[in-house]
Amino acid sequence: MFMRTAATFAAVVAMSAVLSTAAFAQQQDGTAAHSPIDLGKTTFAQKCSHCHGPNMVTSGTVTPDLRRFPDDQPRFVTTVKQGKNGRMPPWGDILSDDEITALWAYVSSRRAQ
Repeated sequence: MFMRTAATFAAVVAMSAVLSTAAFAQQQDGTAAHSPIDLGKTTFAQKCSHCHGPNMVTSGTVTPDLRRFPDDQPRFVTTVKQGKNGRMPPWGDILSDDEITALWAYVSSRRAQ
């Protein structure tokens, strides 16, 4: 019985090592990273939702319903980076280009049809 237990334990240890190595390799090449939409959703929740609402719309305020934002990525990027009409602050010095691209992916994924 001791031999069977030792063999089982050795197999579990070996399998854990293989899985850990595979997970590390995925993290290194980015395949296990979150999708741009997931990253954009996180950034939106942290940086944008307090004005734009958790569902991209805050009725009765000056912020637009982002679910209806046109399919115009350059306009979106410019607005995020430079702000808008003195009401939306510029985020170009706060958010990276990758974060803004991920925000666009998230907003685009929620666009009303």
